[in-house]
Amino acid sequence: MFHFLLLLSRQGKVRLAKWYSSFTTKEKARFSREICNMVLTRPPKLCNFLEWKEYKIIFKRYASLYFVVCVDRTDNELIVLEIIHHFVEILDRYFGNVCELDLIFNFHKAYYILDELIMAGELQETSKKTVLRIIAQQDAQQENPAEHKVDL
Repeated sequence: MFHFLLLLSRQGKVRLAKWYSSFTTKEKARFSREICNMVLTRPPKLCNFLEWKEYKIIFKRYASLYFVVCVDRTDNELIVLEIIHHFVEILDRYFGNVCELDLIFNFHKAYYILDELIMAGELQETSKKTVLRIIAQQDAQQENPAEHKVDL
């Protein structure tokens, strides 16, 4: 189960954060700082898995972004890496080669995609086409709200 997912820039800025377990605001800020320091200072030749507290941190760098996931110690690291890659592929298809600026200016779209993919810390949708189709429907609703209005 995912406890949280963070997208970090190389400068240490949190670009996206989704928390699936309940933590206080202070804990979230402290965890973000700790994990950011651990991930950014880790040499690139070392593996992408870290044991941290009673959890496991799994991360992957794509261009200038680090995708960081916190899971239970018993979870399979390779499956989590595949889920991260799956999320990146969907972002790439939606944004057309996603970059940090896409996430800064269209963060709400990234959250929509993440919410379609992962719910309550568990993978819900494995089909990229389905996720992209649902996001396209949401975009159409936002562009033409009068066409999708429900009469009560």
